[in-house]
Amino acid sequence: MAFVVLSHRTRINLKHRGMRMAATYEPATGADSGNTLHRAIDWRGAFWVASGVPALVLFSIGGIAGTAGKLAFVVWTVSMIMGFLQSFTYAEIAGLFPNKSGGASVYGATAWLRYSKLIAPLSVWCNWFAWSPVLSLGCAIAAGYILNAVAPIPAFTEQSPEVIAWLADPANTGKAAADAITAVTAVHTPAIQSFNALSVAVPGLGTLNFNSSFFIGAVLMLIVFAIQHRGILGTANAQKYIGLLVIIPMLIVGIVPLINGQFHASNVAGPYLPGVGDNVGWTLFLGAMFIAAWSTYAFETAICYTREFRNPRTDTFKAIFYSGLLCLLLYILVPFTFQGVLGVDGMKDPGIVAGTGVADAMANMVASGNAFIKEVFVALMILALVLAIMTAMAGSSRTLYQGSVDGWLPRYLSHTNEHGAPTRAMWTDLVFNLFLLAIASDSGGYFFILAVSNVGYIIFNFLNLNAGWMHRVDSGHLDRPYRAPTWLIGLNTVLAFVNALFMGAGAKVWGYSNALLVGFIFAGLIIPVFAFRHYVQDKGQFPKGALEDLGLTGQDLGERKAGILPYLALLGGLAVVLVANWYFQMPPS
Repeated sequence: MAFVVLSHRTRINLKHRGMRMAATYEPATGADSGNTLHRAIDWRGAFWVASGVPALVLFSIGGIAGTAGKLAFVVWTVSMIMGFLQSFTYAEIAGLFPNKSGGASVYGATAWLRYSKLIAPLSVWCNWFAWSPVLSLGCAIAAGYILNAVAPIPAFTEQSPEVIAWLADPANTGKAAADAITAVTAVHTPAIQSFNALSVAVPGLGTLNFNSSFFIGAVLMLIVFAIQHRGILGTANAQKYIGLLVIIPMLIVGIVPLINGQFHASNVAGPYLPGVGDNVGWTLFLGAMFIAAWSTYAFETAICYTREFRNPRTDTFKAIFYSGLLCLLLYILVPFTFQGVLGVDGMKDPGIVAGTGVADAMANMVASGNAFIKEVFVALMILALVLAIMTAMAGSSRTLYQGSVDGWLPRYLSHTNEHGAPTRAMWTDLVFNLFLLAIASDSGGYFFILAVSNVGYIIFNFLNLNAGWMHRVDSGHLDRPYRAPTWLIGLNTVLAFVNALFMGAGAKVWGYSNALLVGFIFAGLIIPVFAFRHYVQDKGQFPKGALEDLGLTGQDLGERKAGILPYLALLGGLAVVLVANWYFQMPPS
């Protein structure tokens, strides 16, 4: 291995055996200043920044149980194994780009650029609008916990004096106890719980609610922004301690019920067939697989930081591999134990589905509902959600930043502050998510946002798993710090089409028949955004150095060695989505 000094801003030439072109990267030096990201972390830093991903299981653990039934823990297990296998393709293509940030969507976009200027930015755009809503969804759940902690809604039963008095009132003659409980609860609900400054209906999207959850969530977003303003090293250090406070309790919740007698094997015993006689059961199962992917595949965010690794050559693979191992453990263990203790009916509890009852369930699982332990788990749940929010802002803002640097997105997003934080991209994330938070603050809008954003995530997934073999064909001469087995690249290409099947069949499952259409429309918004940047701001030229890691200079996009195969892959993927959407049907309403 030889080291060659090229200039004052030193670049390292890493030469390997044979005729393969060597990868180069800018090392961490005192020159890391100005309008650029800083090489300040190793793979451990990226591991801790990505440590918020396991908490995403808590976003939809109830919703998936309600959809898949007894197959819920199977859904989580299969989905997590698929995500782990797919990560090896991402690890390989990430190694090709030591000077880029933003994750697999950026690295995969370069494979599609030779074949279509519009498909390439679609990868980046879809990944961003899939990841970014974690901010709003996490803040909505965290706000619910905070509201319930400071102003809990009292619980009443048929024996409560208030209920008995309400029924005894002659004005309520003939009313049932359930009516009394509803009326009394409404009267005694703290004003802050029901506060709503303004509601605005948005046709086709939902209702914007500027309520207590919205304002508390907005404050949480600003706190996360302030932490990340210090740059990636400060973010990684903060998330290391928060991560330990979250991951250890999740392990406790996953293990303790297995040995304290609360786990019931009958809750996870077969049969495991999704349905018999029609395809409705399969539709629900595929819908569960669709939404689980949003969580289980998400640890790929660990490779968003290659431009910030001190040694991207070794740090990139380690970051995604060890993040994947952590998620493999928690995404299999926690849903399995939850289902074994609570059963499917217990996991369908409205509090579990909404996310705000998960802390109570955890406390019951490890300490039989001890009041102090319950409060501890409430605090830990809020920390878990903050951790997920921090992970999402760090990754999605860097996707916006690199998309701007490479000429996909508007120029203003490529700015960084003195700490190397992409602050304008972070502000864009924050403003976008304030809008989404206003929708998610209403319980009806939560799964709509989740389903639509996951349409974007599966589009990104399809494009980038195919980018693995495309980079092999078009850039096979480039040295790869990590090279996945060829059979695994092939298997992951098949999984890209399997994920397309999940999307076509499953997007409609989550209460919104138009979720797939809305997701496609939002994905299509990249066309005017890219057209403005490329044809108006850049006059049809890509920024200098955008494809430098591939050994391409100027406006040379390279030879299309794959021929028509990428186009056939696109047509095949679209066909799978449309046929699955037509064939798999929801039960009659």
